[in-house]
Amino acid sequence: MMNKPANASSKELDAHECWALLRGVSVGRLAVWVTDHPDIFPINYAVDHGTLVFRTGLGTKLSAAVGETPVAFEADGVDRGSGIAWSVVAKGSAVPIKATEDVLDSFSIMLFPWQSGRKETFVRIEPTSITGRKFTVADPAQWWTAQAAAPRTSPE
Repeated sequence: MMNKPANASSKELDAHECWALLRGVSVGRLAVWVTDHPDIFPINYAVDHGTLVFRTGLGTKLSAAVGETPVAFEADGVDRGSGIAWSVVAKGSAVPIKATEDVLDSFSIMLFPWQSGRKETFVRIEPTSITGRKFTVADPAQWWTAQAAAPRTSPE
């Protein structure tokens, strides 16, 4: 029996491939540091000249994102026909878009939040690194191991 590495079908993506994939979806997750713990927020976003832009209102997400601590952003997807999945992570700083010209330009990005409410602040994530990978989604039959079928004691 041969032991294959778990990521045998994983392929690292270059930055160009990562950006192309990010342009194809509009929802990702923003990871921020809030006081003494990490937190994650789903966000609608758009790619804009090598940056990621999202809209938000006042609150924890905004105050944590635009602080001094870097943020991380993750988006992913899967092609159900081919069984190929991907994941991209961008890390860097998030800054509010304040210059009048930049704010006006941001309205042309076609960024539509899913949730209603006041989302007057546009925020730009300026990545210092972007990484990604593609991989084949495992057949559910491969999820089972000898340990999965082993007898267990009662949880009582």
